[in-house]
Amino acid sequence: MLSLFLTHLEGYKKDAIKSPILIILEVICELLLPLVMAEIVDAAIPSGDVGYIFAMGGLMLVLAVLAMACGVGSAKYATFASQGFGGNLRQCLFNKVQDFSFADIDRFSSASLITRMTNDVNAMTMMLSMGLRMLVRAPVMLLVALGVSLYLNARLAVILLVVIPLMALAIAVLMKVCTRLFERMQKKIDGLNNVLQENLVAIRVVKAFVREDHERKKFNRASDELMEAGLTVGMRIIAIMPIMMLCLNGATLAVLYFGGRMVMGGDFELGDLNAFLSYIMQVLMSVMMVAMSLLQLSRSQACARRINEVLEAVPSVQDKEETVPLPAPRGRVEFKDVSFKYAASGTGDDVLSHISFAVEPGQFVAIVGGTGTGKSSLVNLIPRFYDVTGGAVLVDGVDVRDYPLEELRARIGMVLQTNILFTGTIRENLLWGRPDATEEEMVQAAKDAQAYDFIMSLPEGFDTQLTQGGTNVSGGQKQRLCIARAMLRRPAILILDDSTSAVDSATEAAIRESFHNNLKDTTVIIIAQRISSVQYADEILILDDDHIAGRGTHEELIKTSKIYQEIYQSQQEGVGG
Repeated sequence: MLSLFLTHLEGYKKDAIKSPILIILEVICELLLPLVMAEIVDAAIPSGDVGYIFAMGGLMLVLAVLAMACGVGSAKYATFASQGFGGNLRQCLFNKVQDFSFADIDRFSSASLITRMTNDVNAMTMMLSMGLRMLVRAPVMLLVALGVSLYLNARLAVILLVVIPLMALAIAVLMKVCTRLFERMQKKIDGLNNVLQENLVAIRVVKAFVREDHERKKFNRASDELMEAGLTVGMRIIAIMPIMMLCLNGATLAVLYFGGRMVMGGDFELGDLNAFLSYIMQVLMSVMMVAMSLLQLSRSQACARRINEVLEAVPSVQDKEETVPLPAPRGRVEFKDVSFKYAASGTGDDVLSHISFAVEPGQFVAIVGGTGTGKSSLVNLIPRFYDVTGGAVLVDGVDVRDYPLEELRARIGMVLQTNILFTGTIRENLLWGRPDATEEEMVQAAKDAQAYDFIMSLPEGFDTQLTQGGTNVSGGQKQRLCIARAMLRRPAILILDDSTSAVDSATEAAIRESFHNNLKDTTVIIIAQRISSVQYADEILILDDDHIAGRGTHEELIKTSKIYQEIYQSQQEGVGG
């Protein structure tokens, strides 16, 4: 955990040094106060020297003001350092996640990654802020006050040597128990975030199926589990306070009893006893502060482990160190005996098994098949969202694993099955495809995707604001905007994963015509459910049970493929009905 703090304090290390220095000065000022008070009680008051009393009182005031100034400065620099550390750590985590493949994100889950970048980082930030102050203040106060107590009366200080080990033992036992419980609590936060995220993303489905009560119960269940985990930790933490107070009050009573007898016997000055009691309180309060800091440390350790899991994760898809000469973008795609399975499936069956085919530059190829036959998995291998588990995928004759990821994906335009738009204007969303595109190129892409007319019908045209996820446009409009964004890239390969399902047949035909007219040299690979979407393709691939069950043109497959015939007939019957 220390290395995590040191690594991500870049830019704030001076603040992290200033804070403990100031807190040490504050402690010194505070520890001098009882000695000055003892001097007033033992020397100034018995002698009746009013001037000396005022002088010592003035010194106490100066020490108190210095202590206050140092405390404020320490808090200020600790805040700068901890918040700067939190910002650096969040940015580092976010940058790391940007390098993750789909498989890596599947492994951690998006809800858990959100928890780690927010809740876990906040816990680390609080720990650093507390550590720079309390974890410096408490040990310094403890050691110096203990030293002064031994100096004032070594026999009375023996009480501390009995009490402090008992308190330390209680803290150690509690920390061991709480570390495990904090890890469990952070996992429950993951679970709660997962339920919340899933509900908010699918809120329209929830309302459409009138499942609000079900979702409330599910959220309540996750919330109760988190509450129970928090209570379990809380009850353990509560136990420490009575133990600490018992030790503190017991030590105070012992000092009053034995110290009072010494004062009555003339072996100890009353002012020194008063100072000794102050130092006893300082020592024991310091132990209590250490206890509370160490409990926060226990939680931070659990959070640090979770953060390090992300930071130390090696992305499953990354660039090779050796580069190979890359050909000019042409758009040829070839699958050579490709097999693939998701990491989560372990030793289960392949999603794709021994797939081999080639798509020549400029071809229009369609992929059809039943639900769960691996169509989306297949096209996700081309831009290397996942890596094959067997065989090879080649783009323009080079294995995709030999491409720098940025160069590979620059050759590919992709419209995913889930159409994602970002908060911002339509213009900003389209320019995601190519930030340096001209106004004319953007307008042409919108026209090619049959999105221009509806964009211009909006009050602000291309400057119309889209809400998060594009919820203020229809499903068909969202699809056309996503297609326009991909077409604006002028890619060598354009992949459409069931991306015209929400548009009518006439609009789909117009989009297909624009591919033919304006993207003649672009290889188009489309996944579709409707035969009308694929019947004009140069070649159609049929996926079934992890392999290619048929391939050919529409006319050929109607004659030779039973699966294709069944799909065609079912859709014709649907139209006839």
